[in-house]
Amino acid sequence: MLGNTHDAEDVTQGAFISAFKGIGRFKGGNFKAWLFRIAANACRDQLRLLRRRPASSLDALPLDLELEDRRAISPEQYAINQELGEEIRRALASLPADQRLAVILRDIMGLDYEEIAQATASSLGTVKSRISRGRARLREHLKKHMELFP
Repeated sequence: MLGNTHDAEDVTQGAFISAFKGIGRFKGGNFKAWLFRIAANACRDQLRLLRRRPASSLDALPLDLELEDRRAISPEQYAINQELGEEIRRALASLPADQRLAVILRDIMGLDYEEIAQATASSLGTVKSRISRGRARLREHLKKHMELFP
């Protein structure tokens, strides 16, 4: 959601602290969705903060394969995988925040539509719409880079 591992780690830690402090306000229901709502709100807060004070991290590293995975593929395929990972990150970053969050929660985190609706305080129809539009934008962005796909 944030596109930066360091920021994501900080926000995750803050979200768990907020959840721990607010566990008394949990009224039952889907705990996973409740926790994701806290994390999503923390991500939104961080994105707002970054918009006000933009900064570039020197520590931002591309997705990397484990050492044993690197040995199993050719250097050329490794480079293509790195480029594809970076292009997917750019495609996700280009989405509006609400669509990016919905797509990440569904396609990366594996939440179902109802859990996403609870986590984002949105209706089921809104969630489906955001995912559909987000996937369509991702598809259009990635079509421009078909050479990276096997």
